[in-house]
Order: sequence, then structure tokens, then C-alpha cells
Amino acid sequence: MNRVLKILFFGVLVKPLVLVVLGLHIVNRRALPLLGPAVIAANHNSHLDTLVLMSLFPLSRIHQVRPVAAADYFLKNPLLAWFSLNIIGIIPLQRKHCRNIEKLFKQCHQALDDKDILIIFPEGTRGKPGQMGSIKKGLFYLLKDRRDTEIIPVVMRGLGQALPRGEALFVPFNCDVIIGNQLRLPDDSKEFPRNLAEVYKELSRHCLTRAGMEEDEEVEETE
Repeated sequence: MNRVLKILFFGVLVKPLVLVVLGLHIVNRRALPLLGPAVIAANHNSHLDTLVLMSLFPLSRIHQVRPVAAADYFLKNPLLAWFSLNIIGIIPLQRKHCRNIEKLFKQCHQALDDKDILIIFPEGTRGKPGQMGSIKKGLFYLLKDRRDTEIIPVVMRGLGQALPRGEALFVPFNCDVIIGNQLRLPDDSKEFPRNLAEVYKELSRHCLTRAGMEEDEEVEETE
């Protein structure tokens, strides 16, 4: 039943809304994987990011696309929790009070074992529109022993203006979705933030909304 509800939600509501309200400029869509194990590693400026990324997949595969999201936010009330788990299909991540890496990523590994496609935001939280936040190392630790998992970097711009933080209504705005080719995971965790930052910087050059937007090209390395 949840699979049917998810297909109906994206097929009847999300996909038409994204196509009508947002002017999406999509580059290299063919690089999106249709079968896992795979991870979409995207920057994060808006709650629209997840919906737009999921709308790019065919409805026949939508049940296998699983966003990884903060449990403390998306499970904070029963209605939001039910919608997030059953309609969006999130994998809730306990960002606080969990120091055990194996326990933290247990559901992610299970999903990858099931050949699902995860959506992960390496910045860890939403940043300001047009700015790239600091890239965390969590994705490295998730995949360091999973060399079978494809990593596809994605840069999105404009969605922070289409649905500004704290707002509930769409604002018509042209948006970029620039999809990169498969990313190789480095052997050293310290290289991962730098490598991904360089890939994001290169992908950003293809954004039509880049001109006139405030930029922050420096990405900090964090634990």
C-alpha cells in the first residue's frame, strides 16, 4: 500500500507541480542510476531539493529512492513522521546521541543491500540559497567499505529561492539540477570533503542561475 501511495503522490502531485511551477534546467540526467546500490550526493538549500531529485526518477523506480533525513526533525510529530516514513520513504538518521557508526548507518546499509538509491546531503543541513556549506565526512564513513556503491554528485541552485527557508509556498523560479558522473571515493577521509567540493565547483559552472547569486566557493573541512 505504501508503494502505491508513494507512486500516486509523486505521479499526481509532485511531478506535475515541479514541471509547471519550476523551470528546471537539467544537465546530464542520463547519469542518474536506475538501480542501486547507489547514492545521490547533493548540496542542500531547500526542502524542495528532495522532492525535485525524486521527481527525476521514473515512477516504476520511485519506491527504491530513499532520502536519508534527520530523525529529530522529520519524526518530531506523528503526522510528519507518518508522511516522511510512508510516503517519502525516508531513512531516519539519529544525528544526536549516537556515537556508534555501525548503528548510525544500519538502515542505510540495509537499503543499499536491497539495491536502493539513497539521497544524501553531505553538508548535513540546509544552507543559505546560493552558498555551499561545509561538507561533512559522514558519506565517506558510510561507503568506505562499500566499493560496490555508485556515488553520483549533484549540484542544485535556485530551489532556495523557490521555497525559501521558513516559508510554505512556492515562488516561481528557474532552477538548475546539474548531475555529475560517478565519483570515486578516496582512500583518505580528509580528501573526501576537498574532492567533493572541487566536483561541486565544477558542476556549478553549468548553472544558468549562477550569475547574480551570492556565492561561497570555500568549503570547510569538518569532522
